[in-house]
Amino acid sequence: MPQLRSLPLLLVLLAAVPQAAQAAPPPFEIQAKQAIMIDATTGTVLLEKNPDEQMTPSSMTKMMTDYVIFEALKKGAMKMDEELPISERAWKMGGSQMFLEVGNRARVEDLIKGTIIVSANDACVVLAEGLAGTEENFARLMTEKSQALGMKNSSFMNSHGLSAEGHYSSARDLAILASHIINDFPEYYHYYSEKEFSYGKNLKTGEPIPQQNRNPVLGVVQGVDGLKTGYTEAGGYGVTVSGKRGDTRLIMVINGLPSVRARADESRALIEWGFRNFDTYTLVKAGKVIDEAPVWLGVKAKVPLTVSKDVTMTLSREAKMGAKARIKYTAPVVGGTAKGTEVGTLTLTLPGMNDITVPVVVAEDVEKVGTFGKVGSAIDYLLTGSSGAATDGAEKAAEDKKEK
Repeated sequence: MPQLRSLPLLLVLLAAVPQAAQAAPPPFEIQAKQAIMIDATTGTVLLEKNPDEQMTPSSMTKMMTDYVIFEALKKGAMKMDEELPISERAWKMGGSQMFLEVGNRARVEDLIKGTIIVSANDACVVLAEGLAGTEENFARLMTEKSQALGMKNSSFMNSHGLSAEGHYSSARDLAILASHIINDFPEYYHYYSEKEFSYGKNLKTGEPIPQQNRNPVLGVVQGVDGLKTGYTEAGGYGVTVSGKRGDTRLIMVINGLPSVRARADESRALIEWGFRNFDTYTLVKAGKVIDEAPVWLGVKAKVPLTVSKDVTMTLSREAKMGAKARIKYTAPVVGGTAKGTEVGTLTLTLPGMNDITVPVVVAEDVEKVGTFGKVGSAIDYLLTGSSGAATDGAEKAAEDKKEK
């Protein structure tokens, strides 16, 4: 029959459904027109402002350009030491650049550094043409990949992010993209933390031209290691930021700010607020015994119950303190039930959030009694509520508990 019990919240770890976490808003008004902050591990939304509003992503577009290139590298369609030709179209690109010269060739790795560290528009075009033949073909690949990643509000018309009709994204989509870059391509993510890149040639000295990473929190806020800034007149100033402290990795996107200073100030204040107010907690650990269920026709009187997957939540400290757990399972568990068999559910109730329910399974095989013990066990269960083969053990456990 069904059993329902309230439990003290056990320290363990579940796969949480992305949702808004309860927290006090930042102690200042958010200037950005669009903003979102998520936990990279669980997808939990910690803060949002117009997160699904269509916006001009500006040079944050380059994260999608690099995602497509990273995938090509992983599949062997491109190589890091491969040299790509620099077209006149790439050479004529305005805005940020790495000073490529038409007719020359550039290594793929240098072009990637150019797109990430110095936001080079010319490098984007060379990579796009090198992989897809034309930038238009490459832009279609970008849009197709964005849809495959679950970015529901994005369309790309070019590889660099200069304003164009039909070229848009959203803060939530860019956060999803940043999360995929971090998780899908850890071998390439380190480029986002590099602070300087030198390329091209100074006409006076002949030396490579050094340029600084524009990320206003890289090297300023502890733990920040990416990702990308952006600016166009249509989109304003924006930045996608990620950083990690302890077990908590945050991703933040803000856009539509009026100045470089406003972008720097707000990005620093918001990411610090996120790290101060939230932590990633282990709520339920796979394999950890959370309760015991009575057994019918089994060698032992009870079987331990657990969850099969770790459950992790990113919460404010206040929400974690108010967490409660309830377990519901069908009892008794029949002898012969295999380890991992689902017999119930564990429901976690967290202040300000939807309940989270996960399966409860038996933590070990339930060995059944032999043929000659079944009748006696059945009679014992009807009289005492436990199988005969395990009654003595159950009584001993009860006596031990009393002594303690």
